[in-house]
Amino acid sequence: MTLLIIAAVLALLALLLYNGLIRKKNEVENAFGGMDVQLKKRYDLIPNIVATVQQYASHERELLEKVTKLRAQAVSGDLSNDEKVAVDNQISGAIRGIMVAVENYPDLKASENFLNLQRTLNEVESQISASRRAYNAAVTDYNNGVETFPANLMAGMMGLQRKPVFEIPEAERANVNVKDLFNG
Repeated sequence: MTLLIIAAVLALLALLLYNGLIRKKNEVENAFGGMDVQLKKRYDLIPNIVATVQQYASHERELLEKVTKLRAQAVSGDLSNDEKVAVDNQISGAIRGIMVAVENYPDLKASENFLNLQRTLNEVESQISASRRAYNAAVTDYNNGVETFPANLMAGMMGLQRKPVFEIPEAERANVNVKDLFNG
């Protein structure tokens, strides 16, 4: 009788651990889906930005082609979540490069179409940032579940492994030299 009670308690504990881990895994997938929606918005904006800038910045062709190529890669559907993260980081850098190049074109900066695109892009980038925070929170909760005892035993049996969080590229961590901004 005691063995039966112990077995029932262990089975209940295993069921609770299993359900908790599945819930955490699904929350990570949901958070990534939310971030993916925001990234799709960005990918939809890129052709408009490229076309607008291209009218003014014909010699910035290499940067514009890079953004277009990365966008095509991102929307191809052939990437894993981790690969999407890497491509998104490259797109972020390339878009920053376009915005810096725009500084050389006063007419473009004054264009209402470009200003609207820039505002929309800034809004989408803010939404992506919020989505990344939500994703990282879900991944952290998941990783804690997968790595802490006793859930790690169940996670191992389920084949669940630690997931990477979204990290800011090293170049973006550097302090901005405001003096250079005013001298440029």
